[in-house]
Amino acid sequence: MTDQVERFPSARADSDVEEAVTQSALDTMARDDLDVLEREGLEIESLTQWQLTRRKFFQHKLAVGSLILLLIIILSSLFAEQLAPYPFDAPNVPDRSLAPTLTDNHFFGTDKIGRDYFSRTLYGTRTSIYVAFFVSFLSTGIGVIVGGIAGYYGKWIDNLLMRVTDLFFTLPFLPVLMILANFWGRGNPIRVGIVLAFLFWTTLARIVRGEFLSLREKEYVEAAKALGASDARIIFRHILPNALGAIIVNATLTVATAILVEAALSFLGFGIQPPFPALGKLISDGQDALTTQWWLAVFPGLTIVAIALCINFIGDGLRDALDPKQRVK
Repeated sequence: MTDQVERFPSARADSDVEEAVTQSALDTMARDDLDVLEREGLEIESLTQWQLTRRKFFQHKLAVGSLILLLIIILSSLFAEQLAPYPFDAPNVPDRSLAPTLTDNHFFGTDKIGRDYFSRTLYGTRTSIYVAFFVSFLSTGIGVIVGGIAGYYGKWIDNLLMRVTDLFFTLPFLPVLMILANFWGRGNPIRVGIVLAFLFWTTLARIVRGEFLSLREKEYVEAAKALGASDARIIFRHILPNALGAIIVNATLTVATAILVEAALSFLGFGIQPPFPALGKLISDGQDALTTQWWLAVFPGLTIVAIALCINFIGDGLRDALDPKQRVK
C-alpha cells in the first residue's frame, strides 16, 4: 500500500514533465511557423474597423483621385490671396473682355470691365465651399439629433418628430427656399447657409431614425441597459458609433447638393450677392454675354461640376468602405 502511494507523486511529476515538453514543442513549432511566414513575406495582422475602412477606401481609385483633386481645389481657394494674380473686384478697363490667355496671367479671361475671372473664380470657389460645408455640418447635426431621439425613444416622441419631418417634406422646396433667402438670407453667406440647412436635414433624420430603431434592439444595447448605463451613454457610446457610416456618407453628399443649390440661388439672384463672390453669381453675371464671352460662364460652371463630381465619387468610395459586406483584397 505504501508503495502504491509513493507511485502517485512520481506519476504526477512525469505528467507535468510531459506537459511542459509538449508545450515547449508547440511553442517551438509556433515560432518556426512565424519564421516561415516572415521568410515568405507573409504576416498575421489584426486590423481595427477604421484601418479596414481606410484600406478599402484607398482601393477605390476613382474616390482617391477625386479626393486629391478636391483637396487641390480647396487649397487653391483657401490661398486665393497668394495664387490670384489680381484682386477679384479690381476693374482694369484696358484689359476688358479679354479671352483666356496666358498673357498678363488672364487664364480665364476678363469681364466687360476688365476684372480677372481666374481670380474671381478662386474667391468664388472659397465662398461656395465654405457655405456648402457649413450647410452640411449644420444640417447633419439637426438630422442626427432629431433622428436619434426619434429612433431611440420611439412611441409618442417618434410620432411627433416624424410628423414634423413629414411637414418639412411637404413644403415646396424651391419656392420656400427662394422666399426665405429673399427675406432673410439674401446676400450673406452665413444666412444663406442657415436657410439651406433649414431644409436639408430631413433626409438624414429619417436615415438616422432607421439606424437607431435597428441598433437599439441589439444584444449589446440590452446588456448596457441591464448594467444600468444611462441613455446618453448608450446613445453616444454604443449606438451612434455604429451609425456613423450612413451619417458620414450622407453628410458628404450633402456638400455636393449644397454647392449646386447655392449656385442656383445665386444665379437666380436670391443667394450670395456682392461684395461676396460666389460661383453661381459669376455665372449669372456672364449669362448675358454667353455667345460672345463664353468663358464668363464656362469656367465657373466647370468648377462647380468638378467639385460636385469629386464629392459624389468620394461619397461612393466612403459608402463602399463603410459597408461591412465588402471584403478587403
